[in-house]
Amino acid sequence: MTLLRDADLAAAFDHAARSYDALVAANLGYHAHLRRSVRRLGLPDRGRGLRVLDLGCGTGASTAALAAVLPRARITAVDASAGMLERAAAKTWPDGVTFTRAPAEGLAEAGVQGPFDAVFAAYLFRNVSDPDAVLATVRALLAPGGRVGVHEYALGGRRADRAVWTLVCRGIVQPVAIMLGDGELYRHLWRSVVEFDTAGRFAQRLRAAGFDRVRCLPLPGWQTGIAHTFVARRARTEHEEAR
Repeated sequence: MTLLRDADLAAAFDHAARSYDALVAANLGYHAHLRRSVRRLGLPDRGRGLRVLDLGCGTGASTAALAAVLPRARITAVDASAGMLERAAAKTWPDGVTFTRAPAEGLAEAGVQGPFDAVFAAYLFRNVSDPDAVLATVRALLAPGGRVGVHEYALGGRRADRAVWTLVCRGIVQPVAIMLGDGELYRHLWRSVVEFDTAGRFAQRLRAAGFDRVRCLPLPGWQTGIAHTFVARRARTEHEEAR
């Protein structure tokens, strides 16, 4: 199969929205790993006075992680899938959390404006057609010195990493998804990971996009070597450093 992109991918997520939370709940450590990645941003004072963008929020799992770790932040959550966003917005949220429908490539058109103190993106970059363009958008939305956190399936580069990922997808995830009528999306999931950057390559991509202090941190459990947190800072220009 070819990878799903843009409108086709959003439509597949729309269809899967009804069962997405149930599948996520079956993934041991899913929510704890998201909270771990948010903590790795190292934002102070539980987010007091900070603006944070949750880019690709889905049904709100990443938004919940941000709200748990940074309860004093103002969180703007966006997603391209109307179905996923409807599920997310229907949940109970603290004050300061808002939802907007927008693709990662069209934030300005949807009225999403910076500066943000941090941008968090979970399971997003392997799904966009042009990761470098989205990273450029993220950089433009960040305040000078602002932080980006990317929580992503990016294989470590060993053959064993790909083998474990394939075993989990084909032995567990895809059979369940097929029963639910969402086989196409979860076949895309497997392929999107094996064709995406390795962890080292994505860290290089961040540096090339104008981010510094780039760190690539593994996640624990069966996802070691499969999922990573990437944390970086928007590099300051010479003009910003001089101010």
